[in-house]
Amino acid sequence: MTTFLYDGSFEGLLTAVFEVYHQKQIDARIRKQTSGDLGLWGETVVVETDMEKSTRVWEGMKKKISEEASRHFYASYLSELTNEEDNMLEYIRYVFASNEDISSDLSTPSVLRVSKVAKMVGREKHRMEAFVRFQLTENEIWYAAIEPDFNVLPLITKHFSSRYADQKWLIADLKRGYGIYYDLEKVHLLYGELLEKITQIHEKEKAYQSLWKAYFKSTNIVERKNMKLHVQHVPLRYWKYLSEKQQ
Repeated sequence: MTTFLYDGSFEGLLTAVFEVYHQKQIDARIRKQTSGDLGLWGETVVVETDMEKSTRVWEGMKKKISEEASRHFYASYLSELTNEEDNMLEYIRYVFASNEDISSDLSTPSVLRVSKVAKMVGREKHRMEAFVRFQLTENEIWYAAIEPDFNVLPLITKHFSSRYADQKWLIADLKRGYGIYYDLEKVHLLYGELLEKITQIHEKEKAYQSLWKAYFKSTNIVERKNMKLHVQHVPLRYWKYLSEKQQ
């Protein structure tokens, strides 16, 4: 078996797929360079991301499947699930081997898997859109920290750019060490130290949070409290970034 190692980017993944086909590898797998899963046997090939090659693969796929299926495939990549590349490669092989759109063929394991993973990622996307809580920083930028199970920042960018188009904001994914910053014109990706420079919370933010907590408490009917149902809708893992949940 030949293992193709890519840099972790979507374009890198598609470049690896191109090389699998170019080298006519039947028994192949694709892994991130950082995965550490190289196996004990077989050849290892380090793939350098090539935009032309990745575009050829992606455009070729989009010609053969629906727009929704393309989004589902991208969501599979964003899931970052261990060895999910195996199923994605199998899915691509099926797409290119078929003469018709296979998007709805859920009887095929690879198609069913992509659909299931896309739903998981989609649920996380909607939760992030609902649970993000912004805080005003000293730089007059609205800042929010999240740690989603999946890499959903690319999927929520459009929502927040549209909803908060008149404000500067930054949403930081602390789990992955990067964030999306909107400067009133366009969205930028920020990493490392650039993130830290914007996270100093403004003094008057405490007043805002106190008001919000008071409102949240006043609308809460203790007699109708159903913690089991509440946790179903707002899982505990999100609570540490919800201001109304802080003591």
